[in-house]
Order: sequence, then structure tokens, then C-alpha cells
Amino acid sequence: MQTTLADSFRNTPEGDLAESILRSCVHCGFCLATCPTYQVLGNELDSPRGRIYLIKQVFEGATPTVKTQLHLDRCLTCRNCETTCPSGVEYGKLLDLGRAQVEQAVGRGARETATRAVLKTGLLSPTLFNSALKLGQNVRGAMPGFVRSKIPAPDAAGVWPAPRHARKMLVLAGCVQPGLKPNINAAAARVLDRIGISLIAADKAGCCGAVAHHLNDHDGGLNAMRRNIDAWLPHLDAGVEAIVMTASGCGVMVKDYGWQLRDDPAYAEKAARISAATRDISEVLFAEREALEPLTATRSPLARRIAYHPPCTLQHGQKLSGGVEALLTEAGFELTAVAEKNLCCGSAGTYSILQPEIAGQLKTRKLGHLEAGAPEMIVTANIGCLTHLQSGTSTPVRHWVELLDEALGAPAP
Repeated sequence: MQTTLADSFRNTPEGDLAESILRSCVHCGFCLATCPTYQVLGNELDSPRGRIYLIKQVFEGATPTVKTQLHLDRCLTCRNCETTCPSGVEYGKLLDLGRAQVEQAVGRGARETATRAVLKTGLLSPTLFNSALKLGQNVRGAMPGFVRSKIPAPDAAGVWPAPRHARKMLVLAGCVQPGLKPNINAAAARVLDRIGISLIAADKAGCCGAVAHHLNDHDGGLNAMRRNIDAWLPHLDAGVEAIVMTASGCGVMVKDYGWQLRDDPAYAEKAARISAATRDISEVLFAEREALEPLTATRSPLARRIAYHPPCTLQHGQKLSGGVEALLTEAGFELTAVAEKNLCCGSAGTYSILQPEIAGQLKTRKLGHLEAGAPEMIVTANIGCLTHLQSGTSTPVRHWVELLDEALGAPAP
């Protein structure tokens, strides 16, 4: 795509990157067919190609408007278009650049600003989030159904094995997952413990930075990344093998640390090292299949027929497909056929809160496909997808590693 940068963007890092990405787009339109918001809204400005044109206009000197901002806000950042694109357009990076420029030029109204501030404060503070969650769970039974569906029932974690193996890996607790579903990381720890790997957490690590980053608080996101790097590096220096992610949304963010901090002279090299050491739990267990094989040979799954939803952050962001399905199949589960597996469920971090109408339509569409095969349970690999889908169905929705943990039976003493 021919691009002529405005003088204010020429020979700047943002302008050079935007121009490089824009020129790789041949405006073929393949992305429209796989864009969730285009399928829901039918407006090309709510498709990757349309948003690319809007961002191009901004970098060529056009003044963005509130409508420009709305079309960019409506993007789920699912990156399905990147998987589809025959030209390898790095749409996610371009969208970050465009949103930052439009945010600076247009700003936000008082209500939007307050909503985003509350989201950042509430989601990034475990004390505030867990207190609010516990209060909601205590009065959940007295709430109307549409409100009750938004508040998950309390979940027990089970035993987290004490470190006892020479092989060790780190795990990111995450922002909301420990309160919403504490058993996910505990289940991952139990599965890894069975094959001779101890899973540990770094005390000073916190949010991966994705919440702030996707709310256009780039400085806040970068500060969260630096904090985690400082917390994790001593463990890597001490021989920890990898940093394990049980939430694919966090995983795609941490794997991007090297890119996000590429211009920070104090952190660029450290960030690249962290990104290189980061693995989704499915990557770790798929690589350790030989150790898992004798355990799955004596499997006794609690639910045999399941539907799997691969999060966008796993299949499009991290380009990981097939590993979870293979592990579950080898553990004895029957996976039902699911149509449109490539499409987003509508969760997308804070998207389901900020764009509830579109997110709700996508959730209904996704659940229709997932439940078409009459599964006993729906499984996924990201806490956001899990809670979003569960709010729309009575079919249990769980993290796949919990099912694998239960299928393997009681861990060795």
C-alpha cells in the first residue's frame, strides 16, 4: 500500500514502523472473511482493511475523529487477520501505533476515562478485585439471573505440591485468575509435579501488562513488564528452565516483552531473554509427552465428551494449534467437532466490558458452535474466555489442564 507520511512522522520510530507495515498490505481483502467485528457489523471500517486505511490516513496527516477512535476501539485484537493474511501484515503492531496516535489526538470523555481508570485499578489490584469478587459471591444467590451469570461461583484450588524436584519452572499467577479460578495453576503444578518438574511463583511478579497496554496506558504496561522481568531474572539465573503461562492472554503478552522494550537500553536484552524463556503450559506438556504417556495409559477422565475453544491469543497470537487437542485426546477425551474454531468468543481482555453488545453477539455465536455436539463440558486455555463463555451457558466451562490433572488421577506422594 503506497504511503506518504506526514512531515511530523517522517524519520520517527513510529512513522518508520507504520510505513513499513502499511506498505506490506496489498489490500486484498482476505482479512474481511475472518474478522469477527466485520461479520457482526458488516462495515468495512470495522474490518482490518478498513482500520488500516484509517491508520494510514492518520500517519499521512489527517485529523482523527471520535468515529476513527470508535472503529479502532471495536477491534478485538484477536489477530485472526494475521493468520489469514497472505502478505504477513503485522496488523497488531500497526493497531497499537494507530490507537496511540488517535488517543493522543482525540482523548476520552469523562465517563470513558473513569471507566477505564476503574478497570485498571480494580483488575490490577488483587486486594480490591478479590474483595469485590468475594462480596459478589456471598450475595450471588440473591441476584437476578443476568447479574448472577457474571459472577462465577467460588472455586477451590486443591493441593499445590511443594517444590521437590531438581527441574523447576516459574508460573505467572496473573491478575484475576487466582481469585476467579485458583485451581488452574494448582492443577498445572500437580501435572508437572507428576513428571518431575516443580512449579514455583516469584513473589514480586504481578500483572503481565496486557490490561494497561490494551487500555492505551502504554507506560503502565511497560512498567509492569519491567517489574516482572526484575522478579523473574534471578530465578532464570538460578537455573529455572522456563516461565510457564496457563493464561494464553498473558502468554502472548510476555512473549512480546522483547518487542515492547526493544528501545529501552536498560531492559531490551533482559526482555528478550524473558520472552525466549516463556512457554504456554501446552508447549511444556507437549514437549514432555513421553513422561506423560505412562500416566495417561491408566486414565479415568471425569468427562469424556468435550468441546475445545482455542483462544485467539493461543492460535493467532502465539501460533500454537493442535497441542492441547493432542494432549486431551491422548488422555482419553473425545473432542467434538466445532465450527468456526478460528473466530473470537468476544472476551478479548476488557473488550467484553467496554463493547458488551458486540462481545455478547460473538459469545452467543461461539457457544452455539461449541454446544452443537452436545459436549459434557467446554474447555479452553484462557481465563478471560472461560469466564466470558461460562456467563452464557449452563454447560461447565473449565481450563483444559484441570481435566488433564483429573484424568491422571492422584499424584504420587
